[in-house]
Amino acid sequence: MTKLVINPSKKQSKINKEIYGHFSEHLGRCIYEGIYVGEDSPIPNKNGMRTDVVEALKHIRIPVLRWPGGCFADEYHWKDGIGPKETRKKMINTHWGGVVEDNSFGTHEFFELCEQLGCEAYVNGNLGSGTVQEMSEWVEYITFEGVSPMADLRKKNGHEKPWKLDFFGVGNENWGCGGNMNPDFYANEYRRYQTYVRNYHPDHPIHKVCCGANVDDYEWTSEVLKTTHNHCLKELHGNMDGLSLHYYVHPEGWEIKGSATDFDDKVWYKSLNKALFMETLIERHGHIMDEYDPEKKIGMIVDEWGAWYTVEPGTNPGFLYQQNTMRDALIAGITLNIFNKHSDRVKMANLAQIVNVLQSVILTDGADMILTPTYHVFDMYKYHQDAMLVDSSVETETIGVEDEWQVPNLTESVSVAEDGAVHITLTNLSLDKDYEIRTILTDYQVNEVKGEIVHGEMHEMNTFETPDQVRVKEFNEVEKTAEGIKFIIPKCSVLHLEVR
Repeated sequence: MTKLVINPSKKQSKINKEIYGHFSEHLGRCIYEGIYVGEDSPIPNKNGMRTDVVEALKHIRIPVLRWPGGCFADEYHWKDGIGPKETRKKMINTHWGGVVEDNSFGTHEFFELCEQLGCEAYVNGNLGSGTVQEMSEWVEYITFEGVSPMADLRKKNGHEKPWKLDFFGVGNENWGCGGNMNPDFYANEYRRYQTYVRNYHPDHPIHKVCCGANVDDYEWTSEVLKTTHNHCLKELHGNMDGLSLHYYVHPEGWEIKGSATDFDDKVWYKSLNKALFMETLIERHGHIMDEYDPEKKIGMIVDEWGAWYTVEPGTNPGFLYQQNTMRDALIAGITLNIFNKHSDRVKMANLAQIVNVLQSVILTDGADMILTPTYHVFDMYKYHQDAMLVDSSVETETIGVEDEWQVPNLTESVSVAEDGAVHITLTNLSLDKDYEIRTILTDYQVNEVKGEIVHGEMHEMNTFETPDQVRVKEFNEVEKTAEGIKFIIPKCSVLHLEVR
C-alpha cells in the first residue's frame, strides 16, 4: 500500500490563480473560427465571440489570457487592428502558414473577449520589430483615461473608458523569432522599452514580464538578470515583475515531434518523462533568480507550455492543429502539480494554446465544439486557484519500459481553499497498474469526501463523432479511516478529491 501524507495546517505558498492561465495567438484556427467568428456569423456569438467557447472557458474559471503571441507578437503592429474593420490593414502571417491576417480581431476585440470571460488581460508587446514609441502608445491607448492623442483615438474608435491591463510582456522569444538577440542586448532593450510602459492607474499597476529562457538556456537567465540588475547591490535597473520560461514536450524531438494519437508504451513514458523535466527547469532557473531576487518578488512566468506533436494529417502544417488524448491529460496533471508545488516562484503559466492549436482545451469544427481531455483536467484542478499549498508527500516507485525514460508512478499536490476544504490532485502514470493509497491527514478530522476522475486507455480521445469518450466522472470509492482516507487510483488517470 502506498502512503500519502498531508499536513493541512502546514501552509507553504499561495497558488496564484494565474498559474491556470491560457494563451491565444494569431495562429491557425485559434483566434479565427476558434474564438472569433464575427458578428454576422450563423454560429451563436456575442459581439463576434463564440458563445459555446466562452461559456466552456468560464466553466473552468479561466483566470488570465495572453495575446497576440507568441512569435506573432513581434511582428504585430497594433494600429493595424483598430478602427473600422473594412479599413484595417491586411498582412501576411509569415510565422504561421503564410495566410492573410485581416486584423479583424484587434485590441478592442481582445478586451471584449476578456470582459466576456471575466479574466485578466496579458498583452505581449512588439519589441522585435516595433519601436519604443509604438509600445508606449499602445499602453496609453489601452489604459489612459485623460486627454491625450491615444486616449482620444480610443474614444473615437468607440471605447470611452480605458481597459484594465494586468500583464504586459516586453517582447517574446527574443532569443529566437523575436529578433535573434543575445541576452545582454535584449536585457538592455528591456530596460529601455519597459521604461515607457507607463502605469496610468496607480491603483491597478501593470505587471511587466521580461523575456526569459528557452528551455534549459541558463546562460540567458543569468545574463539577462545580470544586465537588468546592479550585480553588486542586487537592485533592478527598472521594473520587472516576471521573467518568462518556455518549454514544450516533443516526444521524438524538435524536428520529428511524433504523432498526437499513434504512439506506443515507450513513447508514453518518454513523453511523461519530458513533462517531468519542467521541475528541473523551474528549480535550476529559480536558483539563478534567487541570486538576484532572494525574496521571490519576481515571478517565474511559464507563459508557453504543453505538448507539441506533428500536425494532424491533411491539415496546414503552419496551423499546428493536433488531437488530444489521455497522454495529454497526464501531461497537464503532472505539469500543474509541479507548478502548484513551486508556487512560491511560479506566479503565472499559460497553456499553449487555448483553441485548435497544440495542447488546446477546446477543438472546433464549424459550429461544432468538443472539450479535450486536457480541458477536463483544468476543470478538476480549478479548485487550486488562489488556494494555499500545503505540505504533502507521496511514496513513489520508478516505472517505465526503458532505463532512459523511467518516471515515478505518482505525482501529487494538495491545497487548502479559503473555506477550509482540502483539495488533493493525484496522477497515476502507470499504463498497467492501479495503486492503493493510504492517506494520512495530520490533525484533520475527515467528515466528507467527494471525488472526480479522468481516466481511460492511453489513446482515448474526444472526437466530433464521439465527443464524450473522455470526461470527468464521479469517483466514490473512498473509505474514511482513523488517520484519513483510503482509495485505489486506477492506471492512466488524473484524480481530484475534495476533503472536508
